[in-house]
Amino acid sequence: MRSSYGTSTPGTDGSEPRIPVSVHAWDPISREGVLGQLRQHPVIDLREETETGPDTIALLVNDTLDEATLSRLRRLVRSEGARAVLVVSAIRESELLDAIDSGAGAIVWRHEATAHRLVQAVLAASRGDGDLPADLLGRLISQVRSLHRTATGHPGAPPSGLAPREVDVLRLVAEGLDTGEIASKLSYSERTVKNVMHGLTTRLHLRNRAHAVAHALREGYI
Repeated sequence: MRSSYGTSTPGTDGSEPRIPVSVHAWDPISREGVLGQLRQHPVIDLREETETGPDTIALLVNDTLDEATLSRLRRLVRSEGARAVLVVSAIRESELLDAIDSGAGAIVWRHEATAHRLVQAVLAASRGDGDLPADLLGRLISQVRSLHRTATGHPGAPPSGLAPREVDVLRLVAEGLDTGEIASKLSYSERTVKNVMHGLTTRLHLRNRAHAVAHALREGYI
């Protein structure tokens, strides 16, 4: 799912906003590798691991989503207000919703973690967008629908709470469309799409678009 805040510091030439990024890896070789990939990109402003806050993207790197990684993810997002990108080699289906609910707005497979892919995920997270590999998005949709059927005994009619316009936007987010594509598809302005997403994530206390899609799937809206 690629979909599209936060403030960032201006670039050295005043023309390009820079995004503060702190890298959290469970081994020094992985950390240095990621730092090396990001260091030369003009939009990235690398910070120390201790320099996290509401304007920072926390990029967490590990082979699996173990309890220590999940605990750090929750702390960085909930206590320090960072936005999170998770880079893992594998993630079990039972862990996927935990990662999204804990605040991972973007997930990147380690074998796909090129400099371009990492920057793409950081940019998405900085805008409050979701960015999941296509196979993970399919697993997320299947898992949440299964949980919904188990909880209700049948698909049922969606409960009230989301306006039809919000459902339309979320359905297209779940299909992988970005803000411009959603606006074109629904004949809205991009500002309208952003306002719709901001309104529902604020009202429902959702962290990002990936979390919003998970919520909509869980509740049976899409």
